[in-house]
Amino acid sequence: MAGPITYTEQELVQALKERNNQAFGFLYDNYAGALYSIIKQIITDNSELANDVLQEVFINIWRKIETYDQAKGRLFTWMLNIARNASIDMLRSKSYQNSQKNQELPDNVYREVTNHTIIQNVDNIGLKKVLETLRPEQRVLVELAYFKGFTHEEIAEMMSIPLGTVKTRIRNALLQLRGYLK
Repeated sequence: MAGPITYTEQELVQALKERNNQAFGFLYDNYAGALYSIIKQIITDNSELANDVLQEVFINIWRKIETYDQAKGRLFTWMLNIARNASIDMLRSKSYQNSQKNQELPDNVYREVTNHTIIQNVDNIGLKKVLETLRPEQRVLVELAYFKGFTHEEIAEMMSIPLGTVKTRIRNALLQLRGYLK
């Protein structure tokens, strides 16, 4: 009996372009865990939603493998960008935003509140509302940099925009926020 089939990156890409199901299984088995961890860093509050995004990512990889160009980067980097973009798109979607607004409170919420001291972070009150004053392309970059902890370089790679553009947009957004908060 032969051992499990392994592929070099080039062989894997070629097999995927030829629509080889066994190669796709290999791709999923070897990369799903890493891509899921990237998705969970962005979609932190819902494992079911993260699983849905992972499934969507692999569907996109299957559909768009023809657009992958080895000269521009490694296969994993290309897939990572698909996963990050799909995660961010999900967070931006109206259905996700509405689901966040319409969540039910657990039955025991008031019982827990009376048993614990509540410390409210006054600095964060209204911060989301203030961020909504920014243009969407600025707001996304600020959220990635300051709430998700990505570096400017990671954001530039993730969003496929030049590093200088990322820095300029974030700086302009911070200046706009500073003016708004004064």
